[in-house]
Amino acid sequence: MPKRQRQQQLAQMIEDNPFITDQELTRLLKVSIQTIRLDRMELGIPELRERMKLMAERSYDQVRSLPLHEVIGDIVDLQLDKSGISIFEIKDEHVFSRTGIARGHYVFAQANSLAVAVINDEIALTASADIRFVRPVHLGEKCIAKAYVRSMPEQKGKAKVEVFAYVGEEMVFQGNFVIYRSARQDSEEGGNHHEDRH
Repeated sequence: MPKRQRQQQLAQMIEDNPFITDQELTRLLKVSIQTIRLDRMELGIPELRERMKLMAERSYDQVRSLPLHEVIGDIVDLQLDKSGISIFEIKDEHVFSRTGIARGHYVFAQANSLAVAVINDEIALTASADIRFVRPVHLGEKCIAKAYVRSMPEQKGKAKVEVFAYVGEEMVFQGNFVIYRSARQDSEEGGNHHEDRH
């Protein structure tokens, strides 16, 4: 593949998925890691860690329903009552030592805490969860969870949140959460209400 065409593809892939790693790009474009790094440098595209930092610095809504340090994973995008994205890197303390496979409760905790964090309310609690582990997640992999709020107007005080977690392009977890919330929030539209409630 000509260099120009490859660089266009690389730029498009990163635009479509800002969390794609150099290793994944290597596999998809069938070139060496050095080639990927050189292409990125020529195009002025920062490495994954820098891209994550830039995304985290962008303005997005603040979590209201729980302290930020209680969210499992790093929130990189949040629009209250709409959607959210978090990244969770699987480290030694998250895996079974014998297999290097992530313990399920960590993968669940990332999805569950994001489902709660995306709710625009001081009090949000998980009422129920219907979950499916699609494939094991391994040591060193990055789980990217995406949450989408689906309103439940017929049930006052509850919100339905769908969460999908991916490693690269591959879905590894899927969950449907019902979250309890204060009923007074239901009459408001969108996620831009930050007025003081005291």
